[in-house]
Amino acid sequence: MNVLLWAIQGTLAALFLVAGLRKSLQSKDSLAASMPALAGFSHTTIRFIAIAELAGAWGLVLPAATGIAPVLTPLAATGLAVIMALAALVHQRRREYRPNMLNVVLSLGAALVAGARFGPCTL
Repeated sequence: MNVLLWAIQGTLAALFLVAGLRKSLQSKDSLAASMPALAGFSHTTIRFIAIAELAGAWGLVLPAATGIAPVLTPLAATGLAVIMALAALVHQRRREYRPNMLNVVLSLGAALVAGARFGPCTL
């Protein structure tokens, strides 16, 4: 179970790292062209989401790998699950069903990591 959790954590960390970097490095107009859901958000909100995704990505792996404050790993997973659940709500309101499935899957994956790392598979 621990190996499976590490695989899920690594995959989620890589995905959120790429998403966070993309949101923090690209202009709002460039992002809005490829991610229409971001068009309604301010530049500051998009940057805040990017920072949260980057912090969550690092939080999924570094505390557990280094043994320094490993309780941060399930907290990071919980935060990412909340971000993805909120993103799913945004897509649902805008009737964007295709990207919504990815948000649900990522939210469930992060929730699985959080539940397992808080519970039976603590670090």
